[in-house]
Amino acid sequence: MASFKYNGEWLQERRGGLIGAIFNSVVPRSEQGSRVARRGRRFPRNFLKPRFFNWILLLLALLFLFVFAAFGLKLLSHGNEEEKHLPLLKEVHQQISSYDATPTPPKSKRRKQHFPCEVGLADAVDNILEPKNYMNYTQFSLDYVEREENRLHANSRQNRFGGYQTLEERENSFFARNQTIHCGFVKGMSRLSSPGFELSEDDKAYMNTCLVAVSSCIFGSSDFLRRPTSRLISEFSKKNVCFVMFVDEQTLSKLSSEGHTPDEKGYVGLWKIVVVKNLPYLDMRKTGKVPKFLSHRLFPSSWYSIWLDSKMRLNTDPMLIIEFFLWRMRAEYAISNHYDRHCVWEEVLQNKRLNKYNHTAIDEQFMFYQSDGLRKFDPSDPNTPLSSYVPEGSFIIRAHTPMSNLFSCLWFNEVDRFTSRDQLSFAYTFLKLRRMNPDRPFHLNMFKDCQRRALAKLFRHRLLSSPPPP
Repeated sequence: MASFKYNGEWLQERRGGLIGAIFNSVVPRSEQGSRVARRGRRFPRNFLKPRFFNWILLLLALLFLFVFAAFGLKLLSHGNEEEKHLPLLKEVHQQISSYDATPTPPKSKRRKQHFPCEVGLADAVDNILEPKNYMNYTQFSLDYVEREENRLHANSRQNRFGGYQTLEERENSFFARNQTIHCGFVKGMSRLSSPGFELSEDDKAYMNTCLVAVSSCIFGSSDFLRRPTSRLISEFSKKNVCFVMFVDEQTLSKLSSEGHTPDEKGYVGLWKIVVVKNLPYLDMRKTGKVPKFLSHRLFPSSWYSIWLDSKMRLNTDPMLIIEFFLWRMRAEYAISNHYDRHCVWEEVLQNKRLNKYNHTAIDEQFMFYQSDGLRKFDPSDPNTPLSSYVPEGSFIIRAHTPMSNLFSCLWFNEVDRFTSRDQLSFAYTFLKLRRMNPDRPFHLNMFKDCQRRALAKLFRHRLLSSPPPP
């Protein structure tokens, strides 16, 4: 047993328990061992000094920093894992939101880029010739309702530009036969009533002389005036094609303040400015559908017409356009497909996401079309009559044939009855017209959107002309 000296006396060292047993088995019983034991039992002399406390605190601080750093790395790693799963969470959220009755607009994404493509136009107007028997399409006679005859609305204070067409009249109007149909410009039962969209007698006389018309419109100062590129328009077209821009008085004042004052003949560049008074709708978008769809009524002597939206500047000779998209394709109506969407279901969802129109009105129109046979677009179906069920309606080329005029009236009536979003009613109108007249074809050429972009330069609208109806 080891001993140690205490106050000049040698005492035996006693160790008990497990620690004592381990120590006694390891330390040799010798004087050297007793010295080691004595050294091991003594505390350092500077243990209680302040400097030693400083070192202890420093070590504890370093240990704390090490633990904190390790914990932070773990949190960061966990955050990265959450970011990996973030797209999945967003997708699930979108799927859930898609069942909501009022979907919210998605976060802004980078716009897809779309480019023009080559169009095989003729080299010059002198090299084109209208094909023989081109206008030999389905023949029948169309007349138009001029005055309201529905006695149920005899005392109505508000006239409807499209008239009060009943569902029975609407159904019968889809037959390609000799008939009188609603097609805008319907006067009220009072002899003093006006349908709206009033033009001066001089402008009417001028438009009645047009055999080929290019038209556009700006209502509510919603856009800038974009003149056709004069150097790209042939002298033949400048002399024989009418370029008409329909505006209201507010827009005329705005354009004049921007330096686009009509000359003594009413022209600004190639555009003949025609002022419209007594606009038929409060919704400027719906008012714009009048010149867009009813060119055969505004230009009663015209054989052909081209419509382009005010956000476009015409960069191609109109006669070359007619030759390529109508004569060469043996078509009586030409319109491009939409640059992004091809199914009406997609178009409905997009209109609601962007709040383009009242959601309830969109749903009512869409449910009505589905109940009357509208189906989803199937690109794999070889019997699909169109390359897309959603058009890009900013550019339309027409021959004023009976079927083309009928289709234009039917499409306008859908816009008048339902919403002004004409992409929603295009496919339904075309398919129903085709279904109800299986032995009377309507030759519609739906061309590529990139071709549309090659014909005119696209701009953005100045502003929204009016908010969507509540």
